[in-house]
Amino acid sequence: MNQRSVPAADAINRLIEELNKLPGIGPKSAQRLAFYLLRAPREQASLLADTILTVKQKITLCSTCCNVTDTDPCPICRSDQRDQRMICVVEQPQDILAIEHTGSYRGLYHVLHGAISPTEGIGADDVRIKELTGRLQDGAVYEVILATNTNLEGEQTALYLNQLLSPLGIKVTRLAHGLPFGTELEYADDNTLTRAFEGRHEL
Repeated sequence: MNQRSVPAADAINRLIEELNKLPGIGPKSAQRLAFYLLRAPREQASLLADTILTVKQKITLCSTCCNVTDTDPCPICRSDQRDQRMICVVEQPQDILAIEHTGSYRGLYHVLHGAISPTEGIGADDVRIKELTGRLQDGAVYEVILATNTNLEGEQTALYLNQLLSPLGIKVTRLAHGLPFGTELEYADDNTLTRAFEGRHEL
């Protein structure tokens, strides 16, 4: 039996509904995007669809720093131009993009993929802290920079990591200067992030 084709109006509504699920995309924006794609050349729509599928199929996590990558280890971890003695801890992969854009940091990274939040039932075992401590066992790292967000969850995570790492004899610092409470790292401008790295303080 032939599968019934989806009416055009229903197909557009489904597209709007799916776009509306994306972060920061409200109903009106989803509608505009849907009709933009409808008017776009077929090749452009196909390229977008293929690119999304490729990302889902080929992107994985770096086995060292847990950043998203299409090669393992990722380019940052395997670079001999980075300071292997420093690790900057961030909550999400997009935070690395924000920091790299400033050009002010040349060490390594570690992505937690979240932050400790007891109110949401997220504990230390739910983020990639064990992977971080595993990287510190050989004594090669002398400084860990805590670049978690300056909100309640980020501060709780930084406090926990400081208590966990300080007994290891590793210098633990926290970003400062210019990052007001409640700021998410990925939205901070380049100058603010640069000052935050330059003014980081030991915990």
